[in-house]
Amino acid sequence: MSLTRRDFARRSAYTGAGVALVGTVGVLATAPGALATQDTETAGSDDDHDRVHGLGYGPLIDDPEGLLALPAGFSYRVLARTGETKLESGEFTPGKQDGTAAFEGRRGATVLVTNHELKGKRADWEHPVPLAEGRVYDPAAAGGCTVVEVRRDGHVGQWVGIAGTSTNCAGGATPWGTWLTCEETEDKAGQKGMTKDHGYVFEVDPEDERANREPKPIKALGRYAHEAVVVDRRRGHLYLTEDASDPNGLLYRWTPPRGFEHGRGKLATLADDAGVLQAFKCFDSGGRFVDDLSRATEIGTVYGIDWIDVPDRDAKTVSVRKQFTDGEVTRARKLEGMWWGDGGVYIVSSYAREESPEQHDGQVWFYHPGRRTLTLKVLLGVNEDPSKDGALDGPDNITVSPYGGLILAEDGEGIQHLFGATDSGRTYPIARNQLNIGTAEEPEYSEFAGVTFSPDGRTLFANVQEPGIMYAITGPWKRQPRR
Repeated sequence: MSLTRRDFARRSAYTGAGVALVGTVGVLATAPGALATQDTETAGSDDDHDRVHGLGYGPLIDDPEGLLALPAGFSYRVLARTGETKLESGEFTPGKQDGTAAFEGRRGATVLVTNHELKGKRADWEHPVPLAEGRVYDPAAAGGCTVVEVRRDGHVGQWVGIAGTSTNCAGGATPWGTWLTCEETEDKAGQKGMTKDHGYVFEVDPEDERANREPKPIKALGRYAHEAVVVDRRRGHLYLTEDASDPNGLLYRWTPPRGFEHGRGKLATLADDAGVLQAFKCFDSGGRFVDDLSRATEIGTVYGIDWIDVPDRDAKTVSVRKQFTDGEVTRARKLEGMWWGDGGVYIVSSYAREESPEQHDGQVWFYHPGRRTLTLKVLLGVNEDPSKDGALDGPDNITVSPYGGLILAEDGEGIQHLFGATDSGRTYPIARNQLNIGTAEEPEYSEFAGVTFSPDGRTLFANVQEPGIMYAITGPWKRQPRR
């Protein structure tokens, strides 16, 4: 049933303060611990609040190895490194690790499925994903996924989950224990050396290598610059983000056909046009259409959501996002990571610049499927000096922490962090990338990606894309305050 603008306006009148209208914020806070709202009394007491309530884990301490700065009591282990560690087949670990999820393996092992965001032809990359027999979609493409198994005795094994895909950016874990890897590209057969169309979602099974043979794209989920995907276990919907521009990308919802039951390998059995793929359309509590998510400049802003059918999900002649005219759908710049938690979907918009109505350096939204509402949870102002440690910008991959709140991977300008965010939008640092891949005069630090906790919550895994490192971080984790 459609939630109309009139319905949402009526609910807003009933809920009162529960719905925040779009406001303006002159200067948004970006430093760890800051709260990006207009409540100057609260914002001015951040330091006292953090001391009393124990926000975060304290300052980051430089690593003598020059890799990863962590709080006191924390440590890391390098599990895989591009061009150094090897797969069980003998080839080197592929490059540009991105989205990752962790699964409980056999005999106490943790199994991770990791994307490799390698775009275009294999010849363009020194360490593409090896073309493992039977697990190749397009032999011309460089990307794919590897599976990393960390056993209880510390042994690390690696092998190919899928190969011959392109620009595997984020994705999402399924409730049935598999990984959905997303291609962030729209390249078609005959373009940039490709022999097959790309821009699809594929399922990778971390347990059963036989299930990964003869990979098949899940065309029912559409062909576009996919970023991330999550599954609503209760309703069966899949939500998907699109990282694209000119025009900005969309948030999508796929509704399964009547009688369909999710499970391992079931999505690949669907007809190409199975179910309904729709794009989102937002409106505020006054019933006014919202053209772009950057319009929200205050934490707590709530929008109602309608879903509009996609005309041609396979984008045979026109990109999906270009099939809609202005006023039909809501757009957002850099729609990135998503994660299911707290009964809904956390969604990242990494930044917005001149291509958007308002500028920011990161938003995190929460979509409540039952209420059909989208609420702004975290807002980062434009980072005026990314070269200075402390300010945060450009969140990308995201996970829900077992210790409360969110953990985000920074993919912004300058210094790069892993950082946490509480339910009220306060932020705190967890790690800083110290590996300078630039020069002393012009330092450069690669983005974090693939942030995810082990099933037991004791280890935080994260990747640094360049030069390609997977870390396992452990330490005195503790529950974070909600406010």
